Amino acid sequence: LFFIAFVCTMAFGQYQVGHTTITFNDPSRTGGFGSGGGTGRQIQTEIYYPAAAAGDNVAASTGTFPVIVFGHGFAMSWDAYTNIWEHFVPMGYIMAFPRTEGSLVPSPSHSDFGLDLALVEQLIQGQNTTSSSILYQHVSANAAIMGHSMGGGATILAAQNNTNIKTIVGLAPAETSPSAISAAPNVTVPAVIYSGSSDGVTPPADHHVPIYNGLASVCKTFVSIIGGAHCYFANSNFNCDFGEATSSSGISITREQQQATTFASLDLWLDYILKGNASSFNAFLNELNSTPASEAIPETTCTSTAIVSELVLSFEELYPNPVEDQLILPFEPLTSYHILDAQGKLLIQDVFNGVVDVQFLEKGVYFIRSDRGNYTFIKN
Repeated sequence: LFFIAFVCTMAFGQYQVGHTTITFNDPSRTGGFGSGGGTGRQIQTEIYYPAAAAGDNVAASTGTFPVIVFGHGFAMSWDAYTNIWEHFVPMGYIMAFPRTEGSLVPSPSHSDFGLDLALVEQLIQGQNTTSSSILYQHVSANAAIMGHSMGGGATILAAQNNTNIKTIVGLAPAETSPSAISAAPNVTVPAVIYSGSSDGVTPPADHHVPIYNGLASVCKTFVSIIGGAHCYFANSNFNCDFGEATSSSGISITREQQQATTFASLDLWLDYILKGNASSFNAFLNELNSTPASEAIPETTCTSTAIVSELVLSFEELYPNPVEDQLILPFEPLTSYHILDAQGKLLIQDVFNGVVDVQFLEKGVYFIRSDRGNYTFIKN
């Protein structure tokens, strides 16, 4: 009963949504989007914040609020993510959406977008001490960077060697140029990656899974949403939906279901990591462990502790991963395990006796569940 009441309280929220626009500036670069930020690169940013009354440039509510900087997908504008800010701002978060690198032609610079996300996270903190700002004395020092698709890959670029942020969240993160996969080993902050198993725009085996596997974060979580799509993390958007229609197959859930599954664990994670509510961490792990395999298959290296920064975990990798013929599992002999495909179908149920023969499996992403934890592997 406590857990249900706690989630409901979080979901409904208590704040109205205020909005303002700030154009930040990077004097060391050129280009960008917007005007009025000074010489150099213009980074127009749409900011949504907790307020007593909804509207533009209205007074912020009393208190300080964590910051989430969000990176949009390729050829998608910030307003495709109304579902994101309308969900999180009423719960007491400031959300910032840089509008740079949104064009089709010229093609976006992933490197610049990553730098923009990191810079906005830093500069929005300065609004807390700027007396003329609507956000004056309302910005918490705790911040996250989150992104979808291209913005998810740029989130990895923004987070490499960056310990100013508390966490990153990738929603179907895409490989970028420079490579988000190559940058992932330089990311050490806690991370959560969400993936739709039927995503044909950024196939999980080529994008989400390698990014997740490469992260050096001691505490990291991967959630594969069964039958989920690429674009369903956002509202309906012509460019994204068109790309999905020509590439994805097997989508078996609705946009609303995919977002609800994402928020079910993400709400708890952010409440813990950005607001310091220790009970939310165990609730987060419970949510992952109780999720039916038909809805989502989670994997996490996070342990049950109240302080993520003090996590000590000897994470045993599956190997080889990707695998051709035989897979070695980090299990004691006779440990029971299950192997499922990307749709949650049970393929193998056995006990571990040294190696697992996976020759008969087709190429793709697979999941292992056991009482030792959840794991992901790729069959070549």
